[in-house]
Amino acid sequence: MGLGSCMITFFGAFLSGFLFFLPISYSDKAPDYKFVKEATSAPAVVYYDYIIIGGGTAGCPLAATLSHGATILVLERGGSPYGNPNITNIANFGPTLLDTSPTSPAQQFTSEDGVHNIRARVLGGGSAVNAGFYTRASTRYVKEVGWNHNLVNQSYEWVEKVVAFKPEILQWENALRDGLLEVGVLPNNEFTYDHLYGTKVGGTIFDAEGHRHTAADLLQYADPRKITVYLHATVQKILFRYIPGRASPQAYGVIYKDAYEVRHQAYLKRNSNNNEIILSAGAIGSPQLLMLSGVGPAYHLRAHGIKVVVDHPMVGQGMADNPMNVLLIPSPIPVEVSLVQVVGITKFNSYIEGASGLSLSISLAHRLSTNFKRFLSQTEHPPFRVLPEAIARAAEMVHGIANRTIRAGVILEKIMGPLSTGHLALRNTNPDDNPFVTFNYFKEPEDLRKCIEGMRTIIDVVDSKAYSKFRYKNMPVEALIDLMLTLPVNRRRKHANATFSLEQFCIDTVMTIWHYHGGCQVGRVVDKGYRVLGIDSLRVIDGSTFYHTPGANPQATVMMLGRYMGQRIQHDRIVHGSKKKN
Repeated sequence: MGLGSCMITFFGAFLSGFLFFLPISYSDKAPDYKFVKEATSAPAVVYYDYIIIGGGTAGCPLAATLSHGATILVLERGGSPYGNPNITNIANFGPTLLDTSPTSPAQQFTSEDGVHNIRARVLGGGSAVNAGFYTRASTRYVKEVGWNHNLVNQSYEWVEKVVAFKPEILQWENALRDGLLEVGVLPNNEFTYDHLYGTKVGGTIFDAEGHRHTAADLLQYADPRKITVYLHATVQKILFRYIPGRASPQAYGVIYKDAYEVRHQAYLKRNSNNNEIILSAGAIGSPQLLMLSGVGPAYHLRAHGIKVVVDHPMVGQGMADNPMNVLLIPSPIPVEVSLVQVVGITKFNSYIEGASGLSLSISLAHRLSTNFKRFLSQTEHPPFRVLPEAIARAAEMVHGIANRTIRAGVILEKIMGPLSTGHLALRNTNPDDNPFVTFNYFKEPEDLRKCIEGMRTIIDVVDSKAYSKFRYKNMPVEALIDLMLTLPVNRRRKHANATFSLEQFCIDTVMTIWHYHGGCQVGRVVDKGYRVLGIDSLRVIDGSTFYHTPGANPQATVMMLGRYMGQRIQHDRIVHGSKKKN
């Protein structure tokens, strides 16, 4: 990777608010999961009641729940989060996002919109590589989706006993909270997991010692006698067959490869008609694997030489990502190191969040310093106006990064929804490669309106009395905007009017907050029970089924969904088994 692409990749993650760390050195001991094994140890052929593809944020709680009453096989293409200090020790968070190796837990991809993103590749899924914010979906969301309210709450509580904690709020996060209240993001909801309009402190999956708790921790609920998890097991395709008397094809097995590229086969046992294959490979992996298995738009599959099992034109459609925009704010005083802890949930449907205390590896920081100075020295007339205050503070910030003494924070906004959607298409037939993904950020004017209002709220917070001690008095907000425009946050063109047009600023500096979803949506690809339409014995249970992101952060709801659907499936299995006996 060259310097330019390295810089772009770095800022795509860095300014998403995720290269923040707690000043600890903690290495977690792996739990005694004897059922978690390398796929290289797997037999050539195995048989299970349920085969779950993806041991991620939904797959782990789903597997743990279903193991009480059935045999479960989980196939996870990544490795274990335990014993990896870049995951378990938040102080080493940055290297994970910059790791471009084939076994990195964070597989990088760039959408066709020119925005950089991360796709989890590890047991625990996105919960192993994210910023850890934990918050529930709104009651309105639960009602619109059609979930059972009581079972949803029980499922959240089941998750929270293991992975959710109340964060310690220090000065910078306090200032952000007070600033939000000062500018009218009311009421003050204090600490709560619930989704409430106003300003609140949310939960975190980091405990008091800074130890990350992931969805993989929920496997402690599993019956160890009934579950097997294979790591570095990359599913190549789902197998289908036609049974006389049935109109639809039936999923009955999968082919997967281990770390040595050896092929293995896993099949559903024939002891029950309720046995199923469940896709929980995420919003990128699930539609991609459906297509690779012959389920998707027929014309697209044929173009890649894939035999069509079911012409499913909506597979890969409805892809969406919540656009995020940021102001980076150098501070005249030291700031604590904090993750996202406070959120302002506005009435105009934008979320305002923040984090503070930035850290980089020294080698990358020096390259950043060199690159930024080259940018300033080679351009007398940049494509946009750069105020002297921005140049001075940016130079100070870069010098601080190079010496690991930076004082800065970010305030970001993420719009609800979004309304704008795109699509996913195969790049090739290799399941290890990223597909083409287009999100169409701000295609719908309403999304852009929300971003503009969100940025105005951020500006008001930055100018608030509560936040004043973290502001340089001689550095106006215009300089902060100019500073953002000097940074290679994405691969999109910067326009001259972005310094004074919040509309253009939103478009030019858009980033991801990793909350992409869609591709296998309910009513389009799966039914309300998450069964794939037109196919027997196959479900999809993960964020690819969502139309909108639930709440300020989806991870709590994705984990809840795994537990929720595990209980629903388990209940149906018991009922059908009783009817068969009678």
